[in-house]
Amino acid sequence: MVRRYTPEPVDPAALGRIARAALRGPSAGHAQGVSVVVVTDPARRAALSRIAGEEAWVAGGREPWLSSAPALLVLCVEPGTYRRRYAAPDKDPASLAIPWWWVDGGAALALVLLAAVDEGLAAGFLGAHALPGLGEALGLPEGVTPLGVITVGHPAPGVTPRRRHRPEAEVLHSQRWGEPFPGPASAR
Repeated sequence: MVRRYTPEPVDPAALGRIARAALRGPSAGHAQGVSVVVVTDPARRAALSRIAGEEAWVAGGREPWLSSAPALLVLCVEPGTYRRRYAAPDKDPASLAIPWWWVDGGAALALVLLAAVDEGLAAGFLGAHALPGLGEALGLPEGVTPLGVITVGHPAPGVTPRRRHRPEAEVLHSQRWGEPFPGPASAR
């Protein structure tokens, strides 16, 4: 995750490939309830930064984050789409015990982050759970819920993504929990 960017704009073709990556992921029940709003207009980016509380972030001694990114991708999910799909005769409504829209949204998020890296760019993610007014600012229709804001751009000089992860021995298991996974550890 990167939180500081250069002001250099993102190539529109690259941005299109990154945004479309969100739509290429798995879809529970083939519901296809994930959508993306791409925001590059400086005034709209500034408005979203205000909604996200960037002023308080900066007042806390941090560099601007959302406002410094030349592109914001707001990842959205439509829970009603999944509810309707799982009410169909070929589906078991009990399957909705798992909110599949969050699963699909998470898969879309991972695809967007990886697509940004594939384009030689950097990205970060801000969850939208605490951003009242975001949906209204984007004109989201009733039933469309913002999952979060993905910042995309060229990383500022000297910025490297954080790569601290738990040791593989704690999280990667073979056949059953606690059994070490064979082979050399990856560079995580």
